[in-house]
Amino acid sequence: MTYTDNIKEALAEYVIRLADDRMILSHRLSELCGHGPILEEDIAITNISLDLLGQAKFYYEKVAELSGEEVSADDWVFFRDEREYWNVLLVEQANEDFAHTIVKQLFFDVFEILFYGELIKSKDEDLRAIAEKSIKETKYHLRHSHDWMLKLGGGTEESNNRLREAVELLWMYTGELFYSDEIDSLLVAEGLVPDTSKFRDEYYKTINKMLVESELDEMDPNAWMQSGGREGKHTEFLGHILATLQYLPRSMPDAQW
Repeated sequence: MTYTDNIKEALAEYVIRLADDRMILSHRLSELCGHGPILEEDIAITNISLDLLGQAKFYYEKVAELSGEEVSADDWVFFRDEREYWNVLLVEQANEDFAHTIVKQLFFDVFEILFYGELIKSKDEDLRAIAEKSIKETKYHLRHSHDWMLKLGGGTEESNNRLREAVELLWMYTGELFYSDEIDSLLVAEGLVPDTSKFRDEYYKTINKMLVESELDEMDPNAWMQSGGREGKHTEFLGHILATLQYLPRSMPDAQW
C-alpha cells in the first residue's frame, strides 16, 4: 500500500513497539537456556524465545521499509539506548523463578492471541502476513503457559504459593498492554491496526478464568496499573538487559560471524 508521510511515520513507530515487546521477551526467555527445570522444558522455552525473535525481526524489517533507511534488524536492536526502546514493562521483568516466567508469558500470550486475531484483518499486507504466521506460533505458546499454570497451581503448596506471588507482582503490568495514544487512534481509523480496547474485557475474563482453573483467586482488572515503557520510561531491568544484549556489537561494531 501507498501511505502518506504521516501515516508511514505513525506506522513505523507503532511497529517498533511491537518489535521491542517481542525482542525483550525473547531475550528474557533466552536467559533460561540451559536452566530449565527439565530438559524438555529447556527446549520448549528456547523454541518460544526463537519464535518471538523471528516475529521481532519481521517487525524491524517492516520499520526499515517504512522509514526508507538502510538499516538492519541488528541496528534497531543493538544500537538504541534504554530510553529509545518502547516495549511494555511486563516483558522486561526478571525471571525471579519459574513461576514468574510462566505467569509473565501467560499474560503476554493471552493478549497476543486476541491481538493477532484482529491484526489478521489489517489492510496492510505485511502486517496480515506476520499475523497469519505468528498466531499459529502463539497458540502453542499459550497452550504451553496455560498447561504450566495448571501444573504449578494444582501441584504442591509451595508451587501454588509461588504462582500466586508471581501473579500478584506482575498483575500491575498488564494494563499497559492496552496502551493507546494518538498514533494508535490514527492507525485504527485507517484500518491498519486493531483497537485493543475492544478486547480488553475479554482479555481479563480469560485470564481470570485461567487463574481460577489454576486454584488461584481472580484479580481486579481495574486495579492500579504501572506504565511508562511505551514512552521510554523503564524499570531498572531494561538497562541490565541491554548491557548484556548489546555488549559485543557495541564493543566491536564491525565484527562479522
